[in-house]
Amino acid sequence: MCTSIVEIADAEGMAKGDGAWFPVTRAVVAYDHARHAMLGDVITLDFVNDILPPGARAAVELTLESAKALREALDRAIAAADIEEAEVRGNGAPPKLVRVA
Repeated sequence: MCTSIVEIADAEGMAKGDGAWFPVTRAVVAYDHARHAMLGDVITLDFVNDILPPGARAAVELTLESAKALREALDRAIAAADIEEAEVRGNGAPPKLVRVA
């Protein structure tokens, strides 16, 4: 039975699919049957670019427990990044440049 649980958010970043990096325009979070993982229902994270062909997609299927652990890790990283950004911007320093390998 389908759950029809789907959340969509605008996104800005990069993802790797089909062996190449592409710009991300949207993130889709769903809870439904696993399509590829040998699991029951899963949280699916799907990063796409609406302008590019369907291959411009990076997806992950996670157990509910794994998705909760990921959410907690994201919350911690975001909180630390907010502090870092406040300290950098509060001191008038220019934003740090990050080199992607």
